[in-house]
Amino acid sequence: MSREQQAVARARKAFETGRSKCVEYRIYQLKNLQQLFTEKQKQIAEAVKKDLNKSEVGTLLYETLGLEGEIDLAIRKLKEWAAPRPVEKNLLTLSDTVYIQPEPLGVVLIIGAWNYPWAVTIQPLIGAIAAGNAAVVKPSEVCVHTAKLMEEVLPLYIDKELYPVVTGGVPETQELLRQRFDHIFYTGNSMVGKLIMAAAAKHLTPVTLELGGKSPCYIDKNCDISIACRRVAWGKYTNCGQTCIAPDYILCEPGLQDRVINEVKKSIQEFYTDNPKTCPDYGRIINQRHFKRIMTMLEDSHIAVGGDNDESDCYIAPTVLRDVKPEAKVMQEEIFGPLLPILPVSGLDEAIKFINKGEKPLALYVFTADDKVIKRIRDETSSGGLLANDCLVHYSVSALPFGGVGNSGMGCYHGKFTFDQLSHKRGCLIKKLNMEGVNSMRYPPHTPKKLGWARFFILNTVDLGWMGRMALLALLAVVTAVVLQNYLF
Repeated sequence: MSREQQAVARARKAFETGRSKCVEYRIYQLKNLQQLFTEKQKQIAEAVKKDLNKSEVGTLLYETLGLEGEIDLAIRKLKEWAAPRPVEKNLLTLSDTVYIQPEPLGVVLIIGAWNYPWAVTIQPLIGAIAAGNAAVVKPSEVCVHTAKLMEEVLPLYIDKELYPVVTGGVPETQELLRQRFDHIFYTGNSMVGKLIMAAAAKHLTPVTLELGGKSPCYIDKNCDISIACRRVAWGKYTNCGQTCIAPDYILCEPGLQDRVINEVKKSIQEFYTDNPKTCPDYGRIINQRHFKRIMTMLEDSHIAVGGDNDESDCYIAPTVLRDVKPEAKVMQEEIFGPLLPILPVSGLDEAIKFINKGEKPLALYVFTADDKVIKRIRDETSSGGLLANDCLVHYSVSALPFGGVGNSGMGCYHGKFTFDQLSHKRGCLIKKLNMEGVNSMRYPPHTPKKLGWARFFILNTVDLGWMGRMALLALLAVVTAVVLQNYLF
């Protein structure tokens, strides 16, 4: 039996003991996870520095701060989330107990990504624990130091049988995908997403795919260009452009282009100094393969800002490209790097047409002071998320579902959405073995009169308070008696 098979078998066996279903045990595990991020901040930051050249403060800000918030939210709200959820009833089921009971799916596979190796791997794990599942955690092998640290520290804080960590590359992931899971949660690109989905289909395993795509950014002439460009520059160049919801390209009118270029350039200097290579807050491309991929994208475009690079250091300066054509190499796939193409368009109509020609993006950004422009973008396009006059920050709002649509993914998470995504919402109806008379309307022989009364009882819904239900029940008992006596037979 392979190491991967053993990990899955142990997780399944641990889940079958039932201990992960106990709400108090889930809270205990979440508190232990909370403790990990309190006690291991230094080691986490050191590993991410080695992998992505992120500063310690940058790692805490973009990786662990959000996780601490998610864990705290889950601990505070778990009993409420896990409780039976009453639903509206029709007259026929008024005396019954009808509710939705969230229950664990079983064993979940979480395949993390390398760009935010803690945030996008542990956030689904928080939901998996909260929902009462076992979970096999597969961190990205591309972040070598972070994967090793995760493998070392997670078993020290949370149940190592219920939540094993499996490290390794493509062969190990393929072996994991041959096993049977109850849900697979993958963060990464659409090409691998299709392979994940194909593997899951063999076992009819449901999937959550958090993918990406080319997230557009429309800058309207009716806005504060300086503030807009500062926010776009922050969203684009954070983590060296290796963010799934980074603004991928700018659409603006030709007359705005020079102003946008100048303002983005000012923001780059403000954030990363005149020499970003020596700035501790500017990261690096994850490896030389991705460095070469990004550099190839520059071949047929005109550089307006930046362009400096150093393959030995995996460094590419914050770069702006002007007058980019739709057929340019940089427009054929998600950039996932510090290149910002500007495509001139005649106005909002052309921008909307251009956006709708491509695949549905994970995020869509619009900068404008005109609410009508925002409304048109919202109503005439489709994307995983929509953000007006800022970038990235919707990711930090636990009350918003985060996920893609179409080619940018399926399913969503964050806060209660992760809990629901990794739970089976079981419909429950508890009836007593009395009031059999009212059921006569559904038993043969079927008559038009019975159909009429069935229509009345089934198509009328009620959502009353406790006192209202009691009064209506008493009234219905009388009505039922009359119906049975005079009409049904």
